[in-house]
Amino acid sequence: MLFFTRLRNCTKSYIDRCRITSYYCKQRSFLANKRKLTYIVSPGMIPGLFLCSIYKRGFMSFQTFKFHPAVAAGIIAAGYSAPTPIQAQAIPAVMNAKDVMGLAQTGTGKTAAFVLPILNRLIDGKRGTTRALIVAPTRELAEQIHEAIMILGKKTGLKSIAIYGGVAIGPQIKSSGRADIIVACPGRLLDHIGRKTVNLSALEVLVLDEADHMFDMGFLPDIRRILKQIPKKRQTLLFSATMPAEIRHLAGESLTDPITVQVGITAPAETVSHALFPVAQHQKTQLLLKLLQQTRTDSILVFTRTKHRAKRLGEQLCKAGYKTASLQGNLSQNRRQDAITGFRNGTYQILVATDIAARGIDIANVSHVINYDIPNTPDAYIHRIGRTGRATHTGDAFTMITEEDTQMVRAIDRVMGARVERQTLPDFNYEAAKAKIDEPMRSAGQKPVNHKSSGPKQAGRRSAPAKKQIVSYKGGRRSSDSTAMPSFSSRARNQDR
Repeated sequence: MLFFTRLRNCTKSYIDRCRITSYYCKQRSFLANKRKLTYIVSPGMIPGLFLCSIYKRGFMSFQTFKFHPAVAAGIIAAGYSAPTPIQAQAIPAVMNAKDVMGLAQTGTGKTAAFVLPILNRLIDGKRGTTRALIVAPTRELAEQIHEAIMILGKKTGLKSIAIYGGVAIGPQIKSSGRADIIVACPGRLLDHIGRKTVNLSALEVLVLDEADHMFDMGFLPDIRRILKQIPKKRQTLLFSATMPAEIRHLAGESLTDPITVQVGITAPAETVSHALFPVAQHQKTQLLLKLLQQTRTDSILVFTRTKHRAKRLGEQLCKAGYKTASLQGNLSQNRRQDAITGFRNGTYQILVATDIAARGIDIANVSHVINYDIPNTPDAYIHRIGRTGRATHTGDAFTMITEEDTQMVRAIDRVMGARVERQTLPDFNYEAAKAKIDEPMRSAGQKPVNHKSSGPKQAGRRSAPAKKQIVSYKGGRRSSDSTAMPSFSSRARNQDR
């Protein structure tokens, strides 16, 4: 028995959600034909819940691209079964040595979309010379790409190195001269170029990954300096989740007759439910603790606007009894990596992070993203919540909003295509006086609760009721009553890495 519900229409594919009997949960894949289309169904982590892609041209596999056997072995080792939409569109163009501008959300598989063709290109050429350079905005993303190259290219014999700040430069200098592929953050790469410890004269392929995030972090001048240090005759690949004017200008400067591939941009993932929680600024921590008591806390990512707030909130959640780590720019690379690894393997239930983590973390089972502070742009909202609802998983995105956030709330509503549901907790004291900064975050004897429910249910992802809701959670069920909500005013916001 097979049931399909169509959610959206993407280029060359339909993304559907389907429920399937437990018999098929045991299968590695399942094929069915309906209306002469091939449905490719792969089981996910949640029993009975699947996400399938439908290609009008029939089943597509990685064998279609005719990769070198060593590269194909890496695909098998990584456990890939079928290309994602961005891979299906970008890989042929990259393998044909075309410049490519890829527009795709985080979590769509775009790293493999450029890593696989690069490995296939370099495998038969000269070794020990840097022929591919991948530039990424954060250390976490650079390390993630490097790890993907190591897995996918294990049988190729090609050498990769990750270059970023926050660690000693000496080991990087020793390894960079023998690397076939360099994955680098702009600042440290320029340090190496200035020291003449990297040789990019034989460069064949340049990848600018998360270009819009590099613009947000002020790296575009550094990127232009790097472009002046590499051969003009090269293949250039630019990937970005959004396309602001500055990135279009950069694309015009660095790409030649590019082929544009586009998958699901400027829209949140369909697998994520959204809710906004109006609250006074001084009550955010208390409201967060209340939400955590009523939410499954296996894997929750909390975003704050500043480094100081991420550190302080992490400490407060630890005092409240939650296994929590913080991730922000002041940490050493070792501590940052420990936080990510611990969150990925379940050592930490909660990771409190600034936006440096929005593009660098690749963890498939994040159940909730909570915006302690609302992001400063709708695009940043998309990037943040892109950490949950990945692949075949569903997720929840909760955002705390204050009176000053009206303008950004309206912008998020426009991106969503409908008014996001506002929610309040009936048993939370919204009239409480301002808490002292050092006041304990929980009363004596109060313990965090790990409920089996996945958290507050949402009314819908693309639509919301005309009336606001007061939502109560008792026994995993929701009851609601109409009520008036506070009005908001706008305020400019600054963001700190």
